[in-house]
Amino acid sequence: MRRYGKHTDEDDIRQRPNRKGTRPRTHIRPAHEDAAEGMVLTVDRGRLTCLVEDRTVLAMKARELGRKAAVVGDRVALVGDLSGKKDSLARIVRIEDRTSVLRRTADDDDPFERVVVANADQLAIVTALADPEPRPRLIDRCLVAAFDAGLTPLLVMTKSDLAPPDKLLELYGHLAIPYVVTSREELETGDAARVVQEHLDGKITAFVGHSGVGKTTLVNALVPEGLRRTTGRVNAVTGRGRHTTTSALALPLTGEEGWVIDTPGVRSFGLAHIDPSRVILAFPDLEPGTVNCPRACSHDEPDCALDEWVAEGHADPARLYSLRRLLSTRERTEGD
Repeated sequence: MRRYGKHTDEDDIRQRPNRKGTRPRTHIRPAHEDAAEGMVLTVDRGRLTCLVEDRTVLAMKARELGRKAAVVGDRVALVGDLSGKKDSLARIVRIEDRTSVLRRTADDDDPFERVVVANADQLAIVTALADPEPRPRLIDRCLVAAFDAGLTPLLVMTKSDLAPPDKLLELYGHLAIPYVVTSREELETGDAARVVQEHLDGKITAFVGHSGVGKTTLVNALVPEGLRRTTGRVNAVTGRGRHTTTSALALPLTGEEGWVIDTPGVRSFGLAHIDPSRVILAFPDLEPGTVNCPRACSHDEPDCALDEWVAEGHADPARLYSLRRLLSTRERTEGD
């Protein structure tokens, strides 16, 4: 074995080549100033379909973004192959600042929040008046999420040929929330789409609703024929719809400026990520009654001023019950 003394010459030392190259490491990332702008249309197993100018481009998230994830509705910057051809793949190198973020958790015991869509302007809450039966508590939860995200809510009631909308209108009609009532026949003829579209022009609207309420059917009537999605039927035994939409998808409105984002049907809308003190914002008919509440009132205690407010006829008792049901659920989560 060769040994070296104290005064070795550098030329006598054999250096092992660097397999990673000779360029020194740096923490300075490229600015990608020439990156193209795009909008995320859908996400599927790590691959993101984006709209770049007038073509769709398949992309993946750049490593430099770390754990930051892009979701449907995000405005992003892309580099690489932007041709949109088969087997081409671009990279998303930047996610622009979001104007709004709609979040939910799987349930109120789930600490992990999920971003449903980004940069939406309003939330269309679709509910059937029958088959399946309407779920006011789910509607309330969607309203809470909409107000927390800064989205304008829109209540869309379908299947009015099976049941009248009177009961729901009694609960929500006086809240200054825009609403639309449609029937199955109107969905088939396109009349429902024309009425709903008046509220969508020039906006990005996310559609949410319980499975089987006709959400995807309505979305299909609003978008070009070639972009329509598969729909399902309600199970006659369980009264539940089948999940035919498995991922969120942004679609352009037919002949108008605006986008609709169809989301998978939900059976629960967890609010674990929302501060309980903000839940009252989804009940503007009850909020004035909190003026005389004790300091730090939870709105679910004996001295709450809302009891007297509702007893005087200022609001529907069912609304107070819904508020307290949500608050009690959130309190149990915090105490776990």
